[in-house]
Amino acid sequence: MECKVRWGGPSGMSFHAETGSGHLVSMDGAPDGGGRNLAPRPMEMVLLGAGACTAYDVVLILRKNRQEVLDCEVTLVAERAEVDPKVFTSIKLSFVLTGRSLKPQLVEHAIRLSQEKYCSATAMLGRTARIDTEWEIRQIGD
Repeated sequence: MECKVRWGGPSGMSFHAETGSGHLVSMDGAPDGGGRNLAPRPMEMVLLGAGACTAYDVVLILRKNRQEVLDCEVTLVAERAEVDPKVFTSIKLSFVLTGRSLKPQLVEHAIRLSQEKYCSATAMLGRTARIDTEWEIRQIGD
């Protein structure tokens, strides 16, 4: 995996990235750090990546278990260390899964598998952060 990140120049603290798969992403710093608040902060992108990584796993596992999942939303709330490096020290993942006849035991199993086996992002973040998970199912048409 490869990506390239380029500083936007001396007028601010924005950065523009191109992923190895050819996608473009912008990031920016807070105004008190010289940024202009035009894009997500780099650490927000790390947190977003963890949420997308685990959600991807959960949806894929549920589909493989023939569950009719129609929506998956993960809200992440993180706390960071007060001193540099300001790593994440705790992360709470709150899943809301919507579908038809979703089986709670399969939802719980999918989330556990993601956390314990498949999600590279949460595995890395779990080295510095306590990760807590909760989930809810919203059934449609039952």
